[in-house]
Amino acid sequence: MKTFQYRGYDRQGAGVRGIMESLDLKAAREILARKGILADSIIPATDIPRKSDRNVFGAEGRAVFYHELGVLLEAGVPMVQALTLIIQSPDLGAAHGLLGGVRDRVREGTGLAHALAELQNVQDFETAVLEAGEKSGALGPILIQLSGFLQEQQALRDRVKSVLIYPMIVLGFALLMAVILLGFVIPSAARILTADAGIQLPTLTRVMIGVGRVLIWGIIPLAGVMVMAAWLLRRKFQSGGAWHGKLDPLTFRLPWIGPARVLVANLRFCRTLGLLLRGGVPLLSSLELAGRSTGSVWIAGLTRQGLEELRQGISLAEVLRRIAPLSESLPGWVQTGEASGALDRMLETAGDHYQHRWNRTVTRLLSWLEPALILLIGAFVLLVVLSVLLPVLALNQTLR
Repeated sequence: MKTFQYRGYDRQGAGVRGIMESLDLKAAREILARKGILADSIIPATDIPRKSDRNVFGAEGRAVFYHELGVLLEAGVPMVQALTLIIQSPDLGAAHGLLGGVRDRVREGTGLAHALAELQNVQDFETAVLEAGEKSGALGPILIQLSGFLQEQQALRDRVKSVLIYPMIVLGFALLMAVILLGFVIPSAARILTADAGIQLPTLTRVMIGVGRVLIWGIIPLAGVMVMAAWLLRRKFQSGGAWHGKLDPLTFRLPWIGPARVLVANLRFCRTLGLLLRGGVPLLSSLELAGRSTGSVWIAGLTRQGLEELRQGISLAEVLRRIAPLSESLPGWVQTGEASGALDRMLETAGDHYQHRWNRTVTRLLSWLEPALILLIGAFVLLVVLSVLLPVLALNQTLR
């Protein structure tokens, strides 16, 4: 049986869409005809374009999917049956076609990680974690942990957006007023004051008029070019390949972003490697998957280089000391775990440590971000107001 996504019209002429199972395309059309549905298009679920369900099956949708699937697998439900139950539930309604394609791939013998990667643009980190769960035989618990991690990431994005809403509205309004006042109102008033009243403009007003000219003729076009360049760069970065490999190491050196990426990489590495070792996966295979799970092409390449050193008898702690983003404190935890024979438990403890540091770093940054933006906007508005008031006060003194 194969899964098909259809779109058509019922007997009343209303548009309908959904998914169905059938042996082939011809049989699918016959089934729809018996139901009184005139099919406009019938697409095999495995041929659904990747972008069609990107918004519905984003990070939040995948978190729900991973959690539900993990719970079903832990309860002993077979994979195909579990996917069928999820498809029948209304939580991921618009992504049912994509999930039907995943189920067909799994029926054909493809692993869940590769089935998702073939049909949906998931992160390399997720693919590596899913592969780790399949190899360790503990896919259910790993799916639940992966769901929790994605929910935390989504909660962080929502929190940042909520913090930035008010300052960005105020900033947008301030920029609009600055363009109007500095670009048109103040220069017009300045020409009247200097030509008719013979008043010399204050230094601050002249400076702000210059800023207005730069803002109109330079900053706004430059901002548009920078936004377009950032969008193109992001597309290149997400597409992988040589661009991703060259840019990835540079992101670890950026202020604020670099330390945050280091913490996330260490956190993901500890969680994944600990889960694999507890599941009985050999250290060499576990190390490669843990490196991929960091989401960094650079770290994944360095861990693959470290596999040969590990085969030659070098300790895992020494290998990690040669991987720059993981060399700060993680080798100490690993060295203690190797000496005590409880590496998986030490990795779990290290993961908790990095999780605490990550939460503390995010909380601290967000607590400073909003007041800093408000102060910056307030200072800018003050300068604009003073540049308007000072010539008025000068004119008042002249008239007196």
